[in-house]
Amino acid sequence: MVKIAFNSALAHKALGKEEATADQDPELASVAVGLESSTGRCLVTLLGIAFILSGLIVGGACLYRYFTPKRLYHGEMQFPDMAYLERQPYFLPRVEEEAEISDDMAAITVPPPRFKPGDPAYILHDFNRKLTAYLDLTLRTCFVIPLNTSVVLPPQDLIDLFSQLMSGSYRSYLVHEDLVVTERIDDIKPLGFYIRRLCEGKETYRMQRRASLPGGGIQKRSAEECFTIHHFENKFITETRICKA
Repeated sequence: MVKIAFNSALAHKALGKEEATADQDPELASVAVGLESSTGRCLVTLLGIAFILSGLIVGGACLYRYFTPKRLYHGEMQFPDMAYLERQPYFLPRVEEEAEISDDMAAITVPPPRFKPGDPAYILHDFNRKLTAYLDLTLRTCFVIPLNTSVVLPPQDLIDLFSQLMSGSYRSYLVHEDLVVTERIDDIKPLGFYIRRLCEGKETYRMQRRASLPGGGIQKRSAEECFTIHHFENKFITETRICKA
């Protein structure tokens, strides 16, 4: 009986040749490349979908925040004015406003007063930036000053105040505020979204309180161009006088 045996080294060599042949098979190689490219395309597609969805969520939040209708509050206050009472003893001067209030902004529309000299204006308080902007609706000019937190109530307190005022008139008192224009603002972008939207395309100036200027800001009033706004963002009425030298 003849016993036939294969050399193990030759067997390993033959097996190695078969594996190499399999690796070099173009059909098998194309399948592997196809799987890799398919996986890559899936990852890119998933990343793209995630990016689009995040953009839609952020964009939707911005649209909801800035373009959805907001509740408008209406309120009015009356105050004694001795100069006015000498002429009209049966009626008190009245200040009316419409306000739009959110967590970080209060926009107040002041119409022309009915029974007292004054100017119509749009007042915007940015609670995040701690800034207030006055838009003179006659001159179409903006005036910006740091938010006076001793006069302007925080948002929730403002909402409570206007909620009370919407149920009836409120008798109060008058305080005076004297502001002076100090410089023109050429770049309004640092003022934030709200004030930039209000003052874009309009001359914009920075202001200070007259009392804070050197020497108390004493100037010849006859040489100034001034206008007056009667408004309220508290339980009292403020007479704001803005003067351009």
